[in-house]
Amino acid sequence: MLLAALCALGNEADCTAAQAADIKVQVESASASALSNAVVYATPLTPSARPVPGTVVIDQINRQFVPRDSVVEAGTSIAFPNSDNIHHSVYSFSPAKVFTLPLYAGKTVSPVLFDKPGVVVLGCNIHDSMVAWILVVDTPYYARTDASGTATLTGLPPGEYQLRAWHEPMAEEAAGEPLHVDSDQPAPRTLRLDVAGRLTPGIAQ
Repeated sequence: MLLAALCALGNEADCTAAQAADIKVQVESASASALSNAVVYATPLTPSARPVPGTVVIDQINRQFVPRDSVVEAGTSIAFPNSDNIHHSVYSFSPAKVFTLPLYAGKTVSPVLFDKPGVVVLGCNIHDSMVAWILVVDTPYYARTDASGTATLTGLPPGEYQLRAWHEPMAEEAAGEPLHVDSDQPAPRTLRLDVAGRLTPGIAQ
């Protein structure tokens, strides 16, 4: 009744909000084991205007990137302070973002803009053990799975999406599965990732 009244009044914003749906997604390995801390995200096939993302921080502590893996929206700037008492150099050769920050210490380096979706693998030119992953997504609809491998995407407006999952140390995005959202709540889905980081065909439900 409330949804019908909102739409009848022609209030598109309220109507869309009332129709927004949540979807529960289970992420599993190729052997059907639950994958915790995987990222689940639904990318709209028809982009819409969104607020400009802010700046996030990936620090360098005890010769490690902290956090080791991050997920950000396209358009986000990332600051890379160096909290160690030695110099580091941050670089990536990933197609989604190729850049190099020469050797430095402290917090004087300008943030780097990540404006293209994809997986970005970070390294340090002088410390081979320093590795990190950044998943850049072109959507605000993403969540991490819990210990049971389950994540819930909330507030999806009606429309067509590509549903994907990602888990460290995947070096590229999975192909994904189509997702249709209308006024009904979508059925739970299961996504299975093989060891190479690809979606296993025929598993999404």
